[in-house]
Amino acid sequence: MNRYSPWRKPFGCAAGYPGRNSKNLFVRDKKERHWLVSCLSDRKLDLKWLAGELGTKRLTFCSRRRLEGYLGIRAGAVSPFAILNDVTGVVRVALDADLLDREPLNFHPLDNSRTTTISRAGLLRFLEAEGHPPRIIRFPA
Repeated sequence: MNRYSPWRKPFGCAAGYPGRNSKNLFVRDKKERHWLVSCLSDRKLDLKWLAGELGTKRLTFCSRRRLEGYLGIRAGAVSPFAILNDVTGVVRVALDADLLDREPLNFHPLDNSRTTTISRAGLLRFLEAEGHPPRIIRFPA
């Protein structure tokens, strides 16, 4: 398979697939609180606004070491499914309300060369079962 095969989308998660495509971030604050944030793929993020919504002052992107240590994945493969690897239970999950308003939802399955889909109910059930109930955030327009 060459790198431009339709089964390996080179320009982001699920480009051209029906449903909601996602952008996923792994961020932290100075108090060592960590969040996995999933939002619409075309969402422009203001980290200062997001920090306020999450109840902290400032967010920074986590290092590769933290990404591998807490979520057991490589850079570019962040998705809500990575919560499986949060064995210490320190990562909090935040989901974009607009991401959840249409189905299916598209995410990387811990490997950024692939895409999988899941229903809204399936994603919420998975996160609850893993002990990571998500916080639903309404991003500004």
